[in-house]
Amino acid sequence: MTFTRNDLALLKSQMRLCPGKRIEERLQRVRIGVWQMELLAQKYLPSLANDLAINDFEVGVDGRTDCVDNASNTTTYLHILQDIQELAGWQVSSPKVRNLFDVASVHWTAVIIDTESKTPWSVDSWYRPNGHLPIVMPLASWIDEKKGWEPPFNRMNSTPHSISKLCRRKSPAYRR
Repeated sequence: MTFTRNDLALLKSQMRLCPGKRIEERLQRVRIGVWQMELLAQKYLPSLANDLAINDFEVGVDGRTDCVDNASNTTTYLHILQDIQELAGWQVSSPKVRNLFDVASVHWTAVIIDTESKTPWSVDSWYRPNGHLPIVMPLASWIDEKKGWEPPFNRMNSTPHSISKLCRRKSPAYRR
């Protein structure tokens, strides 16, 4: 699919609603960018709207994606964001896997690296439906199978109903 200039202008305007330079704010910009890219992709490929969280409720449904698809798509979105200069302070890395040889728990995620601290971060969109905010956490915690919706990561992975609420929250520094 090809995104139009108007698509990318809208995407940039949404990301600019979260302008801060602290790691917490930059992570929210990444989440907003992936969320908005998923919505744009869904505009051109409507079956993506059928992609629900985790795959438990969509067996045999057109548009269903697994964690490999999500990691690949999210990595592509991150590369697009990087190409349009919306990922300041981040480097896109290759997707990573955990539990590769365990069919019941193998899982893939997209990865970004903070250019200042060199800390890799998981950007995992599989746990939420297409067109929703992905879950972010330090890659080491993701590999240890921590849950992004549980402390200490639940605050950085909130799902407010507006970007302004997402970016204006006062929260403690995120633990690595």
